[in-house]
Amino acid sequence: MPVLSLSPDEPFSLDLTLSCGQAFRWERDADGWWHGVVGDRVIKIRQKNATLTFEGGPSPFIRHYFSLDTDLDAVTTSFDRDPFIHDAILKCRGLRLVRQPAWECLISYICATNSNIPMIKRRIANIANTFGKPLEFEEKTYHTFPDHASLACACTPALSECKLGYRSPYVLETACDIEDEKAWNDSIAALPYEQARRELMRLQGVGPKAADCILLFAFQKYEAFPVDVWIRRIMRDHYIKTLNNDSSLTGWEYDTIRRFAEKHFGKYCGYAQEYLYASREG
Repeated sequence: MPVLSLSPDEPFSLDLTLSCGQAFRWERDADGWWHGVVGDRVIKIRQKNATLTFEGGPSPFIRHYFSLDTDLDAVTTSFDRDPFIHDAILKCRGLRLVRQPAWECLISYICATNSNIPMIKRRIANIANTFGKPLEFEEKTYHTFPDHASLACACTPALSECKLGYRSPYVLETACDIEDEKAWNDSIAALPYEQARRELMRLQGVGPKAADCILLFAFQKYEAFPVDVWIRRIMRDHYIKTLNNDSSLTGWEYDTIRRFAEKHFGKYCGYAQEYLYASREG
């Protein structure tokens, strides 16, 4: 099997990267091997110290997907501005943001609203198994994530079988609204963050958090700072003491948090968000 040796200035933790909730189609077996579908590839990968052993794609693909071409130390140094985030950086050293396929990321985060990670994984697996193309790997069948045309042409009963709940019409309408997947991808990538965010929120089922997750994980717009209940709690307890203790997150609070984060953590505040999230307790 191919191997990729990481240099001392390339900190990377495969386990942290794939278990921190940014991507939903990876599973780890008892022997430490991760299996996941990325585009039309089934990737099998394991890390031992500074060596990655993998199958399913060439080394440049692995390096690109796991952002191994990013100077991670420079990124984390840029937002290492207070003791709390410093501890998170030390605790989660090697955590990187993967580069997710944009269309799959969009639908994944529409399916992620008001859900926990196991439920999100089941929904996405149901969509792939129902509408995706089969991929055979090590005597097991995986499935690609379906393109927008496959979902746009989906009949409502078949989509309902994926158990998406109230999200089913959002997925269907979004698939129908995007006429050309590549053109959509290119247009969002070319826009500055705030404008791209507004464009994403025009789509059915895409609210502020989903838009920020999509921009961060699929479009590498690192100034995006997704806010969920965990991040809100962290920001309230350690950074913005004036936030309310109410259970609901208002639009004003969301904007207050993300604008504070961009000012405090800088242009890689989205990376800081993932370190805060991955290091949380509870």
